[in-house]
Amino acid sequence: MPLTFDMPMPELELYQGTNPRPDDFDAFWNRGIEEMQGTDPRVERVPSDFQSSFARCEHLYFTGIGGARIHAKLILPENQKRPHPAVLMFHGYGAHSGDWMDKLAYAAEGFVVAAMDCRGQGGRSEDTGGVTGATCMGHIVRGLAGDPDQLLFRRIFLDAAQLAAIVMDMDEVDENEMVVTGRSQGGGLTLACAALEPRIKRAAPVYPFLCDYKRVWDLDLDRQAYQELRDFFRNHDPLHEQEADIFARLGYIDVQHLCPRIHAEVFMGIGLMDEICPPSTQFAAYNKIRSPKSLALYPDFAHEDLPGHPDKIFTFLTDRNRPSI
Repeated sequence: MPLTFDMPMPELELYQGTNPRPDDFDAFWNRGIEEMQGTDPRVERVPSDFQSSFARCEHLYFTGIGGARIHAKLILPENQKRPHPAVLMFHGYGAHSGDWMDKLAYAAEGFVVAAMDCRGQGGRSEDTGGVTGATCMGHIVRGLAGDPDQLLFRRIFLDAAQLAAIVMDMDEVDENEMVVTGRSQGGGLTLACAALEPRIKRAAPVYPFLCDYKRVWDLDLDRQAYQELRDFFRNHDPLHEQEADIFARLGYIDVQHLCPRIHAEVFMGIGLMDEICPPSTQFAAYNKIRSPKSLALYPDFAHEDLPGHPDKIFTFLTDRNRPSI
């Protein structure tokens, strides 16, 4: 499986990442979890205009850290044995939780479904702001010039974990049967959520974003989804005098460094021609996972639909049988 721009497969299988891990990384995230757990979520559930003959559809709202109201679509199977397993879904960068229709297959299978809108992106969740420094051109750099606790993706990662805890606490849900999935940004959030909520049972990320920022920079692929890194340097550090410090700060929200905390079984899909989230950045995360894991590699595919992969995810998450890879 040759790669035209990244690494040969034997190197990918051993690659441990480039972006530095802050010395206080674990303390940083332990403090974040404490803050999340100390936040009153003020959960609200509102019936949706969209309904199904076999599932109840609701809007779920809760308060995340910093006081933002976070929204998720919630689908609950009707007329099936309770409590239900549950699946969390996370969307791509800048998008939203999508339509109700594309979640009904899991509800028909007996799963409660919760699909989160990331704060400040394309859906209904709030962004309360309040950070120091640049906020222009992207969420990776939002809060980068201030205290690392202000990093927006710190808050989004914690929103994902908080949603998991809220859904697990519902009477309709079996807290021991929680699974998560998403692609691109949603893939990164899938890994972050599984790392910050150790009760999650299975996780199925697809070409995860938010991994190994320095490697993206070294490959000169700080464009498209990572364009904001280049814009930040051009606007705020044109001589790169603060480069080492900037990448050290990004290390706090680098998903690869969270991966050793994952307890869930992981099934990851990677397109080996992906120039948006380069394969090496994804392997940096995958190689740090210590729990049971498996890969589906698509040699001719990039950051795009991977044929047959949604079916593999469905069989993996529902545990009907293991995906054939």
